[in-house]
Amino acid sequence: MDVILFGAFPYVALVIFLVGTIFRYKTGFKYSSLSSQLLEGKKLYSASVPFHIGIIVVFLAHLVGFIFPSFYTSFGGMSLVYLEIGGLIFAFLGLIGLVFLFIRRVTNDRVKMVTNKMDLLIEILLIAQFVVGILVAIELRWGSGWYASNMAPYLWSLFAFSPDVVAMAAMPLLLKLHVVGAFLIIFLIPFTRLVHFLVVPLHYITRPLQVVRWNWDRKTIRDPKTQWDDIKRPENN
Repeated sequence: MDVILFGAFPYVALVIFLVGTIFRYKTGFKYSSLSSQLLEGKKLYSASVPFHIGIIVVFLAHLVGFIFPSFYTSFGGMSLVYLEIGGLIFAFLGLIGLVFLFIRRVTNDRVKMVTNKMDLLIEILLIAQFVVGILVAIELRWGSGWYASNMAPYLWSLFAFSPDVVAMAAMPLLLKLHVVGAFLIIFLIPFTRLVHFLVVPLHYITRPLQVVRWNWDRKTIRDPKTQWDDIKRPENN
């Protein structure tokens, strides 16, 4: 089982991710998050911002540990404690935001209309991944140290096409679940709205502001109880 999960499955996930994203792009599907902001904005904003801040910081922390393992091993004493606490804070921030996004998706009638099974599945997997990651940080403390000395070499062994399955087999169950969960999410990315992170619109930062003018009352049109037949079209449209 260790050979399958840590020797074979990572390559399956990466190949599906690469081929799937290219196929999706070539066949005309947009790399979009399929935003539901126009259907409901307040809850989306209050949940999406902490989720994105949390997941970006946690992802970058993992990436730095992978590319520059010696960076984390240079920490010690109270600086290591602060590093661990900071990581937990951002992990909890991302988890809280994600939980509220999930609640919004399953309780708001209009958002439910544009929600499919893959949306729910990927959000449940992300919540589980955050929970397991937080448990790893709490139960297997000083992760920044052993991540650099144990996990980073395993990840590099994958890219060297010589996966160190023996090293992963000796890891605690929580860590194994976290690793398998990460590759499972990578496997599913081409089939979900998570694919949008591949085309982050950084050019939005420098482009002119876009002015949006509402021709309807926002509260009325966003109310799930409002029927489309009851909405009076504006006189100038």
